[in-house]
Amino acid sequence: MKPAPRLNWIDYARGIAIILVTYRHVFEGVKAAGIPVGNFPFLEYINIFFYSFRMPLFFIVSGIFISRSFKKRGLLNYIEARAKMILYPYFIWGFMQLTLQMFFTKYTNGHPTPAAYLHLLYLPREIGQFWYLYALFNVSILYVFSKQLKFTVVYNIIIGLIFFYISALVYQYDIKIGFLSDILHNYIFFAIGDLVSNYLLDRKNHKYFESGKILLLMLIPFAAVQFYFLMANLQQQIQKYMFVEYYQPFIFLLIAIIGCAFIINLTFFLQKKDRLKWLTYVGRHSLYIYVAQVIAFAGLRIFLTNVLHIQNIFIILITGIIAGVCIPLLLYRLAVKLNMRWIFTLEKEDSTEVKKPVTAAVAFENRANNL
Repeated sequence: MKPAPRLNWIDYARGIAIILVTYRHVFEGVKAAGIPVGNFPFLEYINIFFYSFRMPLFFIVSGIFISRSFKKRGLLNYIEARAKMILYPYFIWGFMQLTLQMFFTKYTNGHPTPAAYLHLLYLPREIGQFWYLYALFNVSILYVFSKQLKFTVVYNIIIGLIFFYISALVYQYDIKIGFLSDILHNYIFFAIGDLVSNYLLDRKNHKYFESGKILLLMLIPFAAVQFYFLMANLQQQIQKYMFVEYYQPFIFLLIAIIGCAFIINLTFFLQKKDRLKWLTYVGRHSLYIYVAQVIAFAGLRIFLTNVLHIQNIFIILITGIIAGVCIPLLLYRLAVKLNMRWIFTLEKEDSTEVKKPVTAAVAFENRANNL
């Protein structure tokens, strides 16, 4: 059988994004714990510089296979699959994280009350990083309903732009609408993924994305817009991360798209050169890393600071990033070995670890649906 063409760039993209997300979560956790980070301002500069495109990249990559998946599964089967893959771990791991925070409230940054369990239903931003899973599930379901109503991708792009602007106004005027704000804010990126899917999946176009020369050219606008994002936000004392995103929404949209385009170009280049292959393993398991990483590195931080009395920011940051990626991977492998994979997902194992000689499009559609 002729080998199916590789689509490892999707796993590379997720691997890069989840590592950047881990850096932010660890850094913010260290800062919230009262460990002095002000002496090393470049650490926060890194955090802001790579902030604009991480989550949009996840939504865009997830949107790439929406049309194919909907066509193959149909409405009800698609909703069921998304619930098993995204909504289920959201509630399981959100519940566990809240419970651990309440049990170890003396040592953790978060101090939830039992009422916080209800936040899982309508205030996911109160449950730390878990807002993303709830937003991804709701955006994907709303989008697939639009497909059922025969909305074209162009219509969805227009809807997404309107939603995006409304989300900025909601933020500016401090209007509390719970999880709806995340749907409004991220619908556009999911639609962009659907818009570019055919172009990205057509192997005739891969020669452009794999080009090292184009990657170097893309580096210039990427660095320029991220530098603008950094400097514009640093000038704000309160909205240090959110100013451009919510007060200059369409500039942010451009910055995010350029950032995602550069990362996608980079992932195609890595795929062509077959370099840093460990990133593809990380990317394939990004969902499991995402749900368990805060528990993992928070536990390590508490051990380092309260038991070993280590306060060195670099030791805590580096070990926290390693723990935030590696411990969830170990937990997942242990769960598989103990036949407890259900703690991470209700989907069958071959939907994420493709072992049969299926086509690349099918294999990576299944992987793409994981996060």
